[in-house]
Amino acid sequence: MIPACLSDDWILCPEREDISAEFTRLLTAAQEGGATIAECLMIARQLKQGGEQSWHREWKRLAQANRQRAEAAFAEGHMATAQRNWLRAMNYYGAAAMPLDQADERRWVAVLAMQECARRFLTARGPAGEVVTIPWADDGHVLQGYFLPASPAGKRAPTVICIGEPGHRKEEFLFKLAPHARERGLSMLALDLLGDQRDDYTDTLLQRRDLESSIASVMDYLETRRDVDFDRVAIVADGWGSSFVARAVLQEPRLAAAVCDGGLWDLHERSFFASRFAMSDLSIVPVPSAPLMASSVDCPVLITLGEDGWLKADRARQIVQKSRLGSSDIVLKVFTAQETGAAQAHADNPSLANEYIFDWLESQLGATGRRI
Repeated sequence: MIPACLSDDWILCPEREDISAEFTRLLTAAQEGGATIAECLMIARQLKQGGEQSWHREWKRLAQANRQRAEAAFAEGHMATAQRNWLRAMNYYGAAAMPLDQADERRWVAVLAMQECARRFLTARGPAGEVVTIPWADDGHVLQGYFLPASPAGKRAPTVICIGEPGHRKEEFLFKLAPHARERGLSMLALDLLGDQRDDYTDTLLQRRDLESSIASVMDYLETRRDVDFDRVAIVADGWGSSFVARAVLQEPRLAAAVCDGGLWDLHERSFFASRFAMSDLSIVPVPSAPLMASSVDCPVLITLGEDGWLKADRARQIVQKSRLGSSDIVLKVFTAQETGAAQAHADNPSLANEYIFDWLESQLGATGRRI
């Protein structure tokens, strides 16, 4: 659903909500260096309405142009320009892959190019980042991530795990979240659940019932790193629909802070289905509102949402208020249409939401060593 808070200027193809949503993401990425507005508008003028082929072709062409500029700048020793262009190329390759079917080989070619740009960015960054592989599932599936240290000296630093829903790519975090972490002296581990193989694993992920177990594996890995202050590790579930992270937080006492939906969506669905069953069968009594998942954990929890998102703000406030008997520190921040950031997952202004989120994390983790 296209959010009501977005004007018609943001909607590229009204008949294709997926393409319109991706174009909105690209425009807002310009705020953090993942795109330029001029390039996005140029491509929009060239695209045929709703055409997947032209969409893939034009974004891939733009990605290649940015990649070439990055390589040229790197060869001449201009690291800042190289990094900026690799980030844009990475994001444009991701856009090129977005509408294609998983069986389309062009999708995988674009994904590989995107990942290569991410690796090139990590090596040029100061301090350099690294690609990490974390064992997770019994079936041999592993998690792949990008670790971005806060300090070049290898000193222990507070660390933020950034992860999205199944199918969400970690590469986006390199421009969307990494600057906020770095400016506050936080190391960052950017993760997705797709692993290090082809991204056709998404369907399998959606069938899994133990996604939350991935976070325990990540914590096990971070505990082995000498540059991580393990007493100050937090998690950010990007995209808000993060109940699998909320369940992980419930089971993971080693986390110092968490930004997730706190189980709001799970509790909302539980209440909805219980009411439906009760209406169809009077012998079924709806279950009482369960306490918020986050109220059963020890670490502070921040929940952010936009008032135009899927779950209405009044309903979220109601659920959170009922959970105040819990022992944890629960903060609910609602972004209004007047301030922007009001769309689902703050899609209309993620920068505003991320500033609030990382300021809160800085307060919770006591981060030092700011880099501005």
